[in-house]
Amino acid sequence: MATFKYTALDAKTGKPKNGTIEAENLQKASEALKRNGITPIEVKEAGVMDKEISLGGLFKKKPKVRDMSLFCRQFVSMHRAGVTILESMRMLTEQTENAALKDGLQDVYTGVQKGESLAGSMAQRPDVFPKLLVHMVQAGEASGSLDIAFERMAVQFEKSARIQGLIKKTMVYPIMVLIVAVVVVVVMLTYIVPTFMDMFADMDIDMPKITLAVVAASNFLKTRWYIVLAVVVVLFFAFRYFMHTATGEKLLAKAAIRIPLIADLTTKQNSAKFARNLSTMLAAGISMPDAVEIVAETMGNKFYQETMRDARQDVMQGVPLSQPLEKSGLFPPMVYHMVRIGEETGNIENMLDTLAEYYEEEVETATAALMAALEPLMIILLAGVCMTIIGAVMAPMAAMYTGLDAL
Repeated sequence: MATFKYTALDAKTGKPKNGTIEAENLQKASEALKRNGITPIEVKEAGVMDKEISLGGLFKKKPKVRDMSLFCRQFVSMHRAGVTILESMRMLTEQTENAALKDGLQDVYTGVQKGESLAGSMAQRPDVFPKLLVHMVQAGEASGSLDIAFERMAVQFEKSARIQGLIKKTMVYPIMVLIVAVVVVVVMLTYIVPTFMDMFADMDIDMPKITLAVVAASNFLKTRWYIVLAVVVVLFFAFRYFMHTATGEKLLAKAAIRIPLIADLTTKQNSAKFARNLSTMLAAGISMPDAVEIVAETMGNKFYQETMRDARQDVMQGVPLSQPLEKSGLFPPMVYHMVRIGEETGNIENMLDTLAEYYEEEVETATAALMAALEPLMIILLAGVCMTIIGAVMAPMAAMYTGLDAL
């Protein structure tokens, strides 16, 4: 995805507005703006300074998946109680705690108040309401089953939240060990190492190279700590920016499908997401090509996104979906075999639901396996760093005792 900067007129208010939008190319960026009720005047690829790399852009909070699930559940309850859509939006705006979701719901309320459809109003805030939700709402409005559409999306968000929670829980331990490792290294270099070096200063001892290296690092950290801090901050923001570029996304995606253990988790996670999202779209009455296109945007890995976009082209030419899935080599055999059975029996939605349930359980298993592998690795890493510094401190003492024994 590339970022494009645009100048446009709002089709309803006629007021000019500026902003950025992500799309595959210039044409699709213009089409997306028009679909959102915005008439583009000028659209061009954003430069480095145009992209959101400020503190606000980097740390801009989006609605959490659990917030979206709660929103869908509350809307279902209100809708089934006979509350109008407009009144539901007003009540949900007032009681929602998440600031981003509250802002989005306020815009939806304003749009519905002006006579726009609920899906159309949501589509104007893609930063808050996922495309998957917008299409489900659109299908629900067309079929008169809006409550069913929101109920299915509530289940969708809840399952996504559960998987995300498992992955975040897995990452807590290695992050904590990494923080402890950094604190230990800083304390040892700024306090423990200088204490021992002062003791060796008056002794005529040839320092080993590892000791000299640790002493140099200690002195630099004590006297130039602000440089170290500045480098860390710059590297952090540079990494965040690079990961949002096309090259960075591709590099991260390639690492996710190549690194052992992580690759297994990535495969199962994307398989579960593919099956769950495609089932939801097909259940809403969306055609297979359009459903595959929407699912492509929800995939968490760039290679899976490209595979789904290629699959859409094949499906539009009459090729069964199972064939491009098998040809990609990214999905496990069970995925394309089950899809093929569903295509042949005309029961693809149930097959996809079964696949989703299976791989969502497999994600839990793969997450537990990753956690089991990370724990000893992080302990070994921490022990290795500490032993290196301790060895550098003890080496001069060993040399001194060896010298005394030789007398």
